[in-house]
Amino acid sequence: MRIAIVEDDIVLADGLTASMKQSGYAVDWVSNGSDADALLSAQIYDLLILDLGLPGLDGFQVLERLRKRNSQTPVLILTARDASEDRVKGLDMGADDYLTKPFGLPELEARVRALLRRGQCGSVNSIFLGPLKFDPIGLRVEINSDFIELSARELRILELLLRRQGRVVSKEQLRQTVCGIEEELSDNAIEVYVHRLRKKIEINGIFIRTIRGLGYLMDYSHEE
Repeated sequence: MRIAIVEDDIVLADGLTASMKQSGYAVDWVSNGSDADALLSAQIYDLLILDLGLPGLDGFQVLERLRKRNSQTPVLILTARDASEDRVKGLDMGADDYLTKPFGLPELEARVRALLRRGQCGSVNSIFLGPLKFDPIGLRVEINSDFIELSARELRILELLLRRQGRVVSKEQLRQTVCGIEEELSDNAIEVYVHRLRKKIEINGIFIRTIRGLGYLMDYSHEE
């Protein structure tokens, strides 16, 4: 899952980004409203964490433009503005949640999980492939009910392969899933992550095929 953070406090943004990445999410961060509007026009996110007091466009303007594009992306406003009228305005304009600074990181993480679950309503929360079960909200992988420990990037790669199981996924698609907008990852690095993932999940008929020149395909072969 991919999260956008719009925050002009660099120290806070670094902390939020590190926390979200540690939880297994891909994260893009921008520090002003104009860049945020451009980013949200070009990319689709599973969640937006949005400050209000931003250079350029303020957070309310970013939110207004997002909703005018008919985007359903869940929005968590994270701001120092604790006035009741600001809270009401943000929620009326289409924000899904409103949290004031200072805040506790565990509470923020819980709100993020809740919004992501809400965004998944209408779709199956867990993804299955043979004996493998993947929970995209809790970021938990089980095979035959046994927990499989994966790194954050391995989780992102697995999620994309599972969501497109039976179809080829290119290295570029994997790179976009794993990396933020300012990160770079070589083809060799992608191959290393896929190799590590294979060692952990290729059991009981689950496998990741290499389709030479095209990418990877995840599938399941049940043998009696």
